[in-house]
Amino acid sequence: MQRILVVEDDAAITRHLCPLLRSEGFEVEAAQTFEQARRAIEGNPPDLALVDLALPDGHGFALCPLLGPPLDVPVIFLTAAGDEASVVAGLGLGADDYVIKPFRPMELVSRIKGALRRRGRAAALYRVGDLTLNAASATLQKSGREIALSALEYRLLLIFFNHPGQVLSRNRLMGEIWDLAGDYVNDNTLTVYIKRLREKIEDDPARPQRIKTVRGLGYKLE
Repeated sequence: MQRILVVEDDAAITRHLCPLLRSEGFEVEAAQTFEQARRAIEGNPPDLALVDLALPDGHGFALCPLLGPPLDVPVIFLTAAGDEASVVAGLGLGADDYVIKPFRPMELVSRIKGALRRRGRAAALYRVGDLTLNAASATLQKSGREIALSALEYRLLLIFFNHPGQVLSRNRLMGEIWDLAGDYVNDNTLTVYIKRLREKIEDDPARPQRIKTVRGLGYKLE
């Protein structure tokens, strides 16, 4: 299980963010100060760190040297300061992303997963039945035969593979893939992409056995 270190001075954000990350399958440790974060990193380095810049006993930027080589831990800064100088400084220190508060929770989750994939810390292979999704190469195979996917189809299928057997609402799916479309993904767009995926991965798309509809709730991968 991948471990996320949340370094956040705002207890309200931590209180809402940590359960969300756990529901996404992450192990979570929280720290409210620079010193708590330092001890957490030295004791058990995380797979990724979410770091608030405004800490009561220091600046979030100062954690970068502790998370850099040889640990090479991905860092996403969380801050209310969205000025260009702060963003450039954070990225210049090696941060993978810079998220301005207030942020959309599911967008942050997507950014976390993206940073883990880019750093090679995400699970490389996902298998469900005769389907194998390779996150490192962004390819799908069905019974050993490669299936071509568009960027949105791949992203949508990866969401399902990350939550096998879990019912995912249409609103949640739309919220996670809309940024790849370059525009807001509406309900009709999601229906089209679910249909396209079924045509590619189901033995009988008219009677889907992989991506199943749960009436009134959403979809789930079996």
